[in-house]
Amino acid sequence: MPSSLLLALYLGIAAAPVALAWISDLPPRPFLDDLSSGLAMTAYAVLLMEFLLSGRFRFVSSKIGIDQTMRFHQLFARTLLVFVLIHPFIYTLPIIANPPPWDLAATGFLKLTNIGILTGIAGWLLLGALVLTAMARDALSYSYETWRLSHGLGAILVAALVAIHTFDSGRYSGTGPLTIYWTGLLGIAAASMLYVYLVSPLLKLLSPFEVISVRQIAERTWELTIARRDRRPIRFKAGQFFWLGVSPHPFTLRENPFSIASAPANNTQVQFVIKELGDFTRSISSISPGQRAWVDGPHGGLSLPEPDAPGVGLIAGGVGIAPLLSVLREMRARGDERPVILLYGNRREDQIVYREELENLAATSDLNVTHLLGEPPDGWSGATGLVDAQVIGDVFGQRKGSQGWTYLLCGPPAMLNAAEAGLMAHGVPASQIVSERFVYD
Repeated sequence: MPSSLLLALYLGIAAAPVALAWISDLPPRPFLDDLSSGLAMTAYAVLLMEFLLSGRFRFVSSKIGIDQTMRFHQLFARTLLVFVLIHPFIYTLPIIANPPPWDLAATGFLKLTNIGILTGIAGWLLLGALVLTAMARDALSYSYETWRLSHGLGAILVAALVAIHTFDSGRYSGTGPLTIYWTGLLGIAAASMLYVYLVSPLLKLLSPFEVISVRQIAERTWELTIARRDRRPIRFKAGQFFWLGVSPHPFTLRENPFSIASAPANNTQVQFVIKELGDFTRSISSISPGQRAWVDGPHGGLSLPEPDAPGVGLIAGGVGIAPLLSVLREMRARGDERPVILLYGNRREDQIVYREELENLAATSDLNVTHLLGEPPDGWSGATGLVDAQVIGDVFGQRKGSQGWTYLLCGPPAMLNAAEAGLMAHGVPASQIVSERFVYD
């Protein structure tokens, strides 16, 4: 399915409850009342579809890329929050002149039950907390695993509360077509969570992995190698990533997305480049060969360009070099002789990984490597500073025709934003730039 059709299908599902309400035989009412109901129904449809935009379903992320999947997930979540916040305040409430003290909100006129009111208020408040804590996750003191568990459970609770509120208080949702529609979407959302937290771990038991080696390759940076316990081949594309967990069993929340640094040509093992940043990565040095490992994937659309790309531009920041190394190694294994330019940025020199391998590749193929340091040591003769349009021009502008190349980018968001802007400033179309980040704001 093309990505444009996938997006159209998503928007169609979001608008479907309004269309079903429109064709109902209920008598007309004030515009603001129907607008409020429409916002609420659209928001609930989007909420239930958010369970599919978690980055774990390849039939979605493989079409539009994991970056776009997660950005849509966040954008739609914030949009539905705005709809839900507005929803209760635009009704033309039929407040009587002297309402009784036990019904100041005129719930009797609106025919709302206590359970409908309480679930609506609880869902309204919890949804706000769910979205806001996701937006501020990096500033929160608890671990990623704790946040992930609370986020998942919170989403399930919001969906359940709003389902009760919808069926109890919704004017249109009790009609036959909408009842079937909501039941179907609730079933899809429930099946999504069941798959992620139960079915997927059970399937991993059929194909356990184990740690082959762990070694430090730079300051606070490690190479972790895993393989299937039965040594069967591992299928993936150069530049993709796995969700990786190292634990005695697959039912663990301690799993994170890591890009693959090895080439598919060497498909009996998978190497990751992991930096100690927090949560699971802080314990990377304590992992030992032989420990059980579990993977979910492969995911991601940052892969080796098609043969019609005349050259390949690579821009990496820090451990963002991992998927680009996979691409370089796969090109070498295939005998791909297209010209490649790599711009590799780090803060300090001791953070550069696989430096000798990159030098050997540059000496034996049409590869040009430029190291860029933010804090260069005394005597450093290479490039310095941050990635910007000037650096992009200096590194890639020297190669004639490089505007027609395909560019693969991976690294911190600030670097990617600057690199994308720099490339486009030098005439590279956005359609030829593929980036991947694991940090979203």
